[in-house]
Amino acid sequence: MRQWLVIYRKEMSEMGRNYKWLWVPLIFILLGIMQPVMLYYMSDILKSAGNLPAGTVVEFPLPSGGEVLMQTLGQYGMMGVLILVLSMMTVVSGERNSGVIELILVKPVSYTKFITAKWAGMLTITTVSLSLGYLASWYYTMLLFETVQITDVLVSLCIYLLWFFLIVSVTLLTSTMFRSFGATAFVTIGCIAVLTLLTNLWTKALAWSPSRLSALAGQWVMGKPDDEPIAFIIIVAILCMVGCLLLSVTVLRNKQSLS
Repeated sequence: MRQWLVIYRKEMSEMGRNYKWLWVPLIFILLGIMQPVMLYYMSDILKSAGNLPAGTVVEFPLPSGGEVLMQTLGQYGMMGVLILVLSMMTVVSGERNSGVIELILVKPVSYTKFITAKWAGMLTITTVSLSLGYLASWYYTMLLFETVQITDVLVSLCIYLLWFFLIVSVTLLTSTMFRSFGATAFVTIGCIAVLTLLTNLWTKALAWSPSRLSALAGQWVMGKPDDEPIAFIIIVAILCMVGCLLLSVTVLRNKQSLS
């Protein structure tokens, strides 16, 4: 356990030296604040943009608080995923390229401890960043629109965090598989995009798909959760994360034995 904690603290320190603890949460907070502010001032923004005929009246019905937060989750589903993958794509491949991983594993440190400590560090910064950003969006939604129950917001946050945890797990696996940072980012984003696309195309056949978690989070904050097998979806997501961890350990062990 002491070795695991040392690697975990080393991962936390490394993210601090790379300023990830500054810019990753900051981007999530900015994304969270930007959505309610832009929706509230959309009419004024369009008016100030010009090129409108004289006398044109631009009016948009104000969305509900739940709709604003659901659109915030949509922003995280695009930009948030990209930020996460880009910030974490070097988590294993970077140390393999620099040779640091050989110095760590020679201690000896088990491959399982190394991978799980890395994974825990990635989950920590993901939880902090998404929580701060989503709660900032909730705060500005209450200021500009209407109050949304904090219990609905927290449940929605937990559901969406589980989806992000799966993305983090896939990123860890691809970073273990490839030395190229570009390949890691491309394969990770490609896998998430394909899974989301297939789930949207075959909704009933893939009702168990973990990518349903993002939609469920939005439905929950709207106060209209559908009759979906949410417990089954959560179990599948957890099993997928465990599978990614086991594959990461296996791939790393094989690659190190060959090198």
